[in-house]
Amino acid sequence: MHSAELLDITVPRTRDAWVAQFEQTPWRGARVEGWLFEGAAARRAAEHRLARAGVQAQFRSAYKPLLHYFLEEIDRSTLAVVTIRYPVHPQASAGRFLLEAYPLAALLPDCRLAFVAGTEDLNYQLALTRRDGSTVQATVFAPNRIHLDAIGATQLSPTGWLRASLPGDAAAHLDSAQPTDYEQTFERIVQTIAQHPWPAQEPYFERLDIRADLPGFERRLPVGDECMSTFEALHEDIYFSLLELFQQRSCRPDGDRRMQPGQIVPDVRESDAAARLRIRLSPFDGAAQDRLARPPAPSPQTLDAMDRAAEPQRIAAEMHAMEGQRFSALSRQGREVAGLYHAGAGPAVLISGGQHANETSGVIGALRAGQALQAAGAAHFALIALENPDGYALHRELCTRHPHHMQHAARYSALGDDIEYRDQAPLYERAVREQALALSGAQLHINLHGYPAHEWTRPLSGYVPRGFGLWTIPKGFFLILRHHPGWQTEGRALLEAVSAAVSSVPGLRDYNARQMALYRQHAGELPFEVIHGCACTQSETNHRGAPVTLITEFPDETVDGEGFRFAHRVQTQAALAAQRAWMRLARR
Repeated sequence: MHSAELLDITVPRTRDAWVAQFEQTPWRGARVEGWLFEGAAARRAAEHRLARAGVQAQFRSAYKPLLHYFLEEIDRSTLAVVTIRYPVHPQASAGRFLLEAYPLAALLPDCRLAFVAGTEDLNYQLALTRRDGSTVQATVFAPNRIHLDAIGATQLSPTGWLRASLPGDAAAHLDSAQPTDYEQTFERIVQTIAQHPWPAQEPYFERLDIRADLPGFERRLPVGDECMSTFEALHEDIYFSLLELFQQRSCRPDGDRRMQPGQIVPDVRESDAAARLRIRLSPFDGAAQDRLARPPAPSPQTLDAMDRAAEPQRIAAEMHAMEGQRFSALSRQGREVAGLYHAGAGPAVLISGGQHANETSGVIGALRAGQALQAAGAAHFALIALENPDGYALHRELCTRHPHHMQHAARYSALGDDIEYRDQAPLYERAVREQALALSGAQLHINLHGYPAHEWTRPLSGYVPRGFGLWTIPKGFFLILRHHPGWQTEGRALLEAVSAAVSSVPGLRDYNARQMALYRQHAGELPFEVIHGCACTQSETNHRGAPVTLITEFPDETVDGEGFRFAHRVQTQAALAAQRAWMRLARR
């Protein structure tokens, strides 16, 4: 395949256009309010420039406006009681604007905070009582527009907005939604991909690169691993919107993870100039990609001390150091997927990590569990530490610039599908799992996964990630149990045993409780059972594979340092607990 450029354009910066508009003489003495997708420093600079032109301006964030009100416009330390009436709009889920306020409850720990459902009016109504007894009534506007998204569904999404009043005006001279550079960049991406003459059959390309350099902001919050980032949010919206576009083109049902469009790579970067957007079709170049990867840690670490995702060479070396029968397959891009079968007494289990390659704590957890089982001597298991090396290579590439982003573009394979659901030849990576199950005869698959460690949004497509609404904010370490018909009893007993065992990992109960409490304040009651302080769900499936699959979910996208060590410590203990429990639960 040859490279091909689909688009290279510049989108004027909205902030600068607004300043130029209101600097004009007819607007002298005007009052201007604007909402756009820029950080506080850029917005203050625009206000100061307009002040010199005799215009009183206030520019606010169109992204999470209520949270920004409490970060920028009021002293939170003075507040004793806060009541917030949030919008409930017919074009959005009932809790959408409560969710959009996340993680405000954690930023007001010493307040009596109440959220109350309101009307479809797009304003938060605030009643604030300070510690000195004084009160404040405030209205926080949440600018949104009703529109059709990439696949023609009606959405209510955050948007730019302008209000302007001239001296003496009884009503606003201007009060309407305004398309910002942030939104226009996204729309041009969707439009370009939708209109391109793609081939009739999948995959449509090897690699689809979308490079966007544009103004925006990234702000860490003093709540866990929370970080507001317009760059990360745009990455997410680009990736999943294009998946949905290609899914519609392929006439597959919603959420079908077998689709193989190719590898979609959004690369969203900060710029202090007009937005530049480039879209390009590229051939795979694994060697070049690996040269771009995040460099290794400055000094070697033992597995239990690893404070960030391991390099592929380290994973391969750890797999090679274990004893057992080796088997492998090649990925779509030609990388080895290594498997190990360790014969032993008793029922076998399969342990795997890295199916979704941006969920990196499970890779270390799988290796550590494998080492512990081998050290025990007689354990019977198969191990695949990294199922998706192509996605893992993309994750390492993207993390050179944004190491704390979720990087969902690296979730699936280089073909663009979810390896677990691949059901047609060539199987590539999926072949290793098939070999592992055939060699071991494992009735239990312990599949180590992760999910976002901070809020996951799609701001230009209705805010809440379509199909992943339950994963938009963290809720602690989580267990998913899937079983074939007739295996419900063993599955339930396994959930009970593993949740009880991991509850003894130092710090996990408190960690789960904190995240669940914040979840309840911003998303309502957990729609899951809580067993021994751990959220759990169990369901029956006919999906091929082992009769019982235990999926662990640690919020690890993307953490490092002690947070990463804690993540793979929990993953390891969960895998070992599941193996121990299965020794008495397996059918013989």
